[in-house]
Amino acid sequence: MSQSNLGTYSPNTWCPGCGNFAILNAVKAVLGELNAEGLPLENIVLVSGIGCHAKIVDYLNVNSFYSIHGRATPAAEGIKLADPKVKVIVFAGDGDAYGEGIEHLIFAAKRNIDITMIIHNNRVYGLTTGQYTPTSPLGFKGRSTPAGTLEPALNPLEVMLASGATFLGRGTSHGIELLKKLFKEAIMHKGFSLVDVLQVCVTYYNMYEYYDKKVYELKEHDVRDYNQALNKIREWDYNSDSPIALGAFYKKEIPAFEQKFPESGTGSSDRNTKIKDFLKASI
Repeated sequence: MSQSNLGTYSPNTWCPGCGNFAILNAVKAVLGELNAEGLPLENIVLVSGIGCHAKIVDYLNVNSFYSIHGRATPAAEGIKLADPKVKVIVFAGDGDAYGEGIEHLIFAAKRNIDITMIIHNNRVYGLTTGQYTPTSPLGFKGRSTPAGTLEPALNPLEVMLASGATFLGRGTSHGIELLKKLFKEAIMHKGFSLVDVLQVCVTYYNMYEYYDKKVYELKEHDVRDYNQALNKIREWDYNSDSPIALGAFYKKEIPAFEQKFPESGTGSSDRNTKIKDFLKASI
């Protein structure tokens, strides 16, 4: 399927210059490529949260589910457990995922459930016109903090690494080729994957020039080495003026959560019953 066939008739309402366009175009290209390689589009489900990012599912002709704010991750977990053969791709904002939804994100990484999180990290609440988020830097002046924030930013990739995520990467909305590479690798990874995209909000926090001066792509980096990954993730902590590494930081191959449920059959527990019990306990 071509990239154009993945589009919809829904009018795009993002601001001109929004970093979401790069994510949309990268995802379109990757889904078209995966479909051409044999992955049926009906075996892909998109999940979104609440925010400017969430409109992306309106612009992609693929099965999708809108969740409530901060709850995109558990919705995706439920979909994956109900039908393990589908590829579940989650779009969430930095406030959506790292604020209201951080506890769900930590446990999804801890379980190593096979979902792909694509975080539209513009470091500001754009839809509600400019409040600070968990990844806004210390001193950020926004509508809710006119004198500047008093707290340092969260380093989400460090939190995810410590929580057990088995694929972690970072890209920017000025680097679509790297985004396509990271998205495809993350989607095809068997286990919990997260790509943090420094997605610029031109209206409320325009960081294009800053990122263009600071970013560099990882070279000769061993994605299997936990300590190497940790060092590179800590190199820039969302507060400092350090160089910003882009690329895949960490990858580990271990069984995904849904693979641990035994199949139905004589002498084994019923898979569906176990999944239903898990989902009830998670609500």
